[in-house]
Amino acid sequence: MNNQPTVIVTEGSDPTPLAWLRDHARVVEAAVGSPEFDAALPIAVGLLVRTYTRVNAELLARCPELKVVGRGGVGIENIDVKACRERGVEVVYTPDANTLAVGDFVIGYALQLLRPWAFFKDQVYDPKEFKRIRDTQRGMQLNELTIGIVGMGRVGRRVGKIAANGFGMKVIYNDLVDVHGKLDFPADSVDIHTLFTNADIVSLHVDMKPGNENLIGSTLLSLMKPTAILINTSRGEVLDDHALADAIRHKKIAGAAIDVFDPEPPKSDYPLLGFDNVLLTPHMAARTRTAIENMSWVVRDVVEVLEGRAPKFPAPAR
Repeated sequence: MNNQPTVIVTEGSDPTPLAWLRDHARVVEAAVGSPEFDAALPIAVGLLVRTYTRVNAELLARCPELKVVGRGGVGIENIDVKACRERGVEVVYTPDANTLAVGDFVIGYALQLLRPWAFFKDQVYDPKEFKRIRDTQRGMQLNELTIGIVGMGRVGRRVGKIAANGFGMKVIYNDLVDVHGKLDFPADSVDIHTLFTNADIVSLHVDMKPGNENLIGSTLLSLMKPTAILINTSRGEVLDDHALADAIRHKKIAGAAIDVFDPEPPKSDYPLLGFDNVLLTPHMAARTRTAIENMSWVVRDVVEVLEGRAPKFPAPAR
């Protein structure tokens, strides 16, 4: 057992993939900065991370034996892929692990914002209030709406497919690359300004490529219909939260749902607190049992690299 390669796991793992990894490596579960982490770095050949561990040149200099970094998840913004590869360190990830989970979550967000549910739990409405709610509250049907998807990657395509094929929505999208051949549902590619002008639901699915910080700000938000909503389950950095709060405060748009933040977790002065028409969740879109296990199976590609084979999902160059 002592001659097994050392792999550090910094942010936990689903039990089944972790047990599998233990059959192939000496696993050290240790948070960044802990004594156990510092002690294992010089001999670690593998590093398994998730969202909050930053793998940069400074960290890489402390682990001379490192061969592979595994990111249990989709985004790789916390990993300097270029610096890794310059040192001969492969980077692997799980690009399709949470596609279904996030797609479901986005549609759930939309339904909660567009339909007044008027739940009751601890006591019933009195008859007058019960009738008043039924007689006055009205929602919107998804088949009557247009969804605009910013970023038509795996999750964006999943959201579009559910919207078009499941609810009969019109789908428009904006992407930097031509993804038309990857679509198995009707959708129209449009420029970003047309998307924000025409969409009833704007759903963000972009990563943190250079230039994407505050991509969605006051200029684009000002184009939205006053009845439209915005959903962000991608990256907190792509959205100007202050501009969004201003748009909602002045009723320029009808509401928003936000699952990702910058910084994360958000601070106590986060500008979107206190709105009845804003849904805030603590980065939960991918948190299904299946998706978490799928992300944790990045260990397969970690072991592939350590055993000299090509990984299934090497991270794209950035």
